[in-house]
Amino acid sequence: MNGPKKLQQILAVLFIFTILLCSCRKAENTLSTKQEPSLPTIVIGSDNYPPFNYSGTDGKPTGIDVELATEAFHRMGYQAEFVTIDWENKKELLQDGSIDCAWGCFSMDGRMDEYKWAGPYMISQQVVAVSPDSNIYTLQDLAGKNIAVQATTKPEDIFLNQTDPDIPNINGLFSMQNRELIYPMLSKGYVDAVAAHETSILQYMSDYHVEYRILDKPLLTVGLGVAFSLDDTSGLNEELSDTLEEMQKDGTSEKIIGKYLAHPSTYLEVENYEVK
Repeated sequence: MNGPKKLQQILAVLFIFTILLCSCRKAENTLSTKQEPSLPTIVIGSDNYPPFNYSGTDGKPTGIDVELATEAFHRMGYQAEFVTIDWENKKELLQDGSIDCAWGCFSMDGRMDEYKWAGPYMISQQVVAVSPDSNIYTLQDLAGKNIAVQATTKPEDIFLNQTDPDIPNINGLFSMQNRELIYPMLSKGYVDAVAAHETSILQYMSDYHVEYRILDKPLLTVGLGVAFSLDDTSGLNEELSDTLEEMQKDGTSEKIIGKYLAHPSTYLEVENYEVK
């Protein structure tokens, strides 16, 4: 009788020891995870601008710029945090340190002296779109017309200054703080045309199942970049430029852009592009 009892006692001890050992290992793994230092955060200011930055079905930021930034900063040893800002105030937010950089389909052309830049990481065309039945077919046909744009963008600058001989005198320019408001203004006939990045117009047409006609000749071809304050001495803009170039060469950028746009390689022809 003593034999079976002793065997039961030994098995019980082994069972308890096994549980304790597993618990210790689990605790060690948990402790090890907690002890891993978290990556420093880079705060990126942007606004809602599909397909570059918008809220996904889970409510989290997604889009071309979000994925590019997440990958690039991770390679650099940082984690990217996107915050929604009033795009008109981006320069002030960079200067006071509220954000580390501004990243949101941001055209570098004509702004080289206003920021420290990383990029260009993509090229994009600024275009004019009209209703399908519009009698506007060329840029010259915009003479005397009303046009809606987003405030502080390149199209606003083009139509306000009108230094390009291809740009005629228009009747009125409506600069909207919220980019998404320019499209209902066109659909309802409050303006005759809208001007924005071609990718943004195509995305809006797809999302809301509306049809616009994009004029054949673009307003401008621009390089897209990431803006840092002129007072920034971290050197992050130069490191980010190198990382984005690395991502283009290893195919990562094309893979990311291809999730959102057809013919992604056409947006990556930046090697010979000279920012103006």
